[in-house]
Amino acid sequence: MNRKLYIGNLDFGITEDELRELFSQHGEVQDVKLVTDRETGRPRGFGFVTMATADDASKAMEELNGQSVRGRNISIDLARAEQRDRRERTPFRR
Repeated sequence: MNRKLYIGNLDFGITEDELRELFSQHGEVQDVKLVTDRETGRPRGFGFVTMATADDASKAMEELNGQSVRGRNISIDLARAEQRDRRERTPFRR
């Protein structure tokens, strides 16, 4: 099982520290990343948490999925492998 979790439906005001604290109640957290808009820097409402072990990830997912955090029911799923858009790798051609 993957150790990296996708966290969706987050309040736009939540911080990485708050998310780390929440997930650390269910195991050791290795990394937290909130995703922001490239142009505006505003939060996009989702992020990723990497747990130390697959068991910690599974436990956190079971305990926290659907729970209310800052008034929003968060959704948690296993993160998929990162896929880059082909347009980013291919130079512009006329």
